[in-house]
Amino acid sequence: MNISFIGAGNVASNLGNLFTNAGHSVQFGTHNPKDNQLSVAEVISFGEVICFAIPFSAMDAVLTENRENLKGKIVVDITNAIHISDWSPVFLGEDSGGEQTARLLPESKVVKAFNTIFADAMKAEKQFNGQKLTAFIASDDQEAALVVKNLADEAGFNGFVVGGIKNARHLEAMAHLNIAVALSGGGTDAGFIYVQNKN
Repeated sequence: MNISFIGAGNVASNLGNLFTNAGHSVQFGTHNPKDNQLSVAEVISFGEVICFAIPFSAMDAVLTENRENLKGKIVVDITNAIHISDWSPVFLGEDSGGEQTARLLPESKVVKAFNTIFADAMKAEKQFNGQKLTAFIASDDQEAALVVKNLADEAGFNGFVVGGIKNARHLEAMAHLNIAVALSGGGTDAGFIYVQNKN
């Protein structure tokens, strides 16, 4: 599968490496020509799945500018609404970044995923007491959610679909909790594991 990343930071790089190791073709694109990456338009054209790993504050402009090219694509929103300066949350009330993305891209298959996992934990060797971190997934498009779940599983996570895109607000709250724990001493080499009793 061709997978594109908008953004070239640690999340994009580490998650992209996991997808590459799983046998997928991955490209990166940014707006900055100094990054020596493809342009955003070029990388969107390449990908079947388009992953956004850019600051939340940039999402509205980038999505609006590229709305036409994103039609019919699976769009994975990995962002969290935080202030970059100190990682504090941007409060969105009864809304979420994922839901905003879905409203901006009504003709795309929007999925919220991977936002609860730190970049430091997006590495092939990472296991936590022999268990895989859970990659929570929210989307109104069940087929797109399943595609992303399979990608998460192939990347070494336990993909878990939590329901529709409205649940993105819960995933983003989990990310804020993850950040708060990290800043209070838990660090970023950590994450959530959802355990089900299947007996």
